[in-house]
Amino acid sequence: MDWVDRMNRAISYIEEHITGEIDYESAAKVACCSVYHFQRMFSFITEVPLSEYVRRRRLTLAAFELQNSSIKVIDLALKYGYDSPEAFTRAFQNLHGTTPTAARSSGTKLKAYPRISFQISIRGAAEMNYRIEELQGFSIVGVQERVDTSNAFNTIPGLWANAAQEGLFERLWEIRAADPSLRGILGVCADGDFGKNEEFHYILSIVSDQSPPGQMIRRDFPAATWAVFEAEGGPEGIGEIWKRLYTEWLPVSSYDLDYLPAIECYLPPEENKNELWVAVVKKQTV
Repeated sequence: MDWVDRMNRAISYIEEHITGEIDYESAAKVACCSVYHFQRMFSFITEVPLSEYVRRRRLTLAAFELQNSSIKVIDLALKYGYDSPEAFTRAFQNLHGTTPTAARSSGTKLKAYPRISFQISIRGAAEMNYRIEELQGFSIVGVQERVDTSNAFNTIPGLWANAAQEGLFERLWEIRAADPSLRGILGVCADGDFGKNEEFHYILSIVSDQSPPGQMIRRDFPAATWAVFEAEGGPEGIGEIWKRLYTEWLPVSSYDLDYLPAIECYLPPEENKNELWVAVVKKQTV
């Protein structure tokens, strides 16, 4: 399928540049999505952060070279992106449990992480409630925080707890636009810095036409098509919807991801559900 082919081509790009500087934006373009969606999709499907996959692959290949060539450790360190032999040795020992020098010896146990390949797995035992919405342009106003992708589902609840203690939600509600399509308090997941750090911006916000007060920021969205997924129950259900979006819905849908931030919409507690809004575009037919 197209989705699987694109993901495998993106992995091919990463493997071709494994000994140099990997441009994650270029890899995401091969996969036809934003950098944010690409690295999150990779992490959800493989259960390994993209940066960790790259690290493991580089150290796997480094071990092969140590056993099959006379390359110097300092040259190997530079080849695989380490600033010094000491940094390379620490990383190598953390992964393999032995030093690069010892790895040359016969009988030394090492770890090998193979190249990842994506395949489609058909599921569907549980339904996904979604709808397609066509929205005109709108703006959000709120507080922007940086979040480490690998720990996002632990960090973000803390941001919400702090915001509640500081009265942020009441301040946001005061500047809420009249009758918006996105009716709740929003958590907007926007692109950040990816590669070594894998961070993104998370904006606690609301749909608003007003100028941002104090330290708040404003972000404008153009007219777009949105796939809206319902997550029954409390806020914890959003995490499962994210995973199912990437692993179940996207591979078999007639849509691709658009290059816009995704939006978590948290509705009033009495509704007992929340929503994930993801901008999409119709797949191009050949």
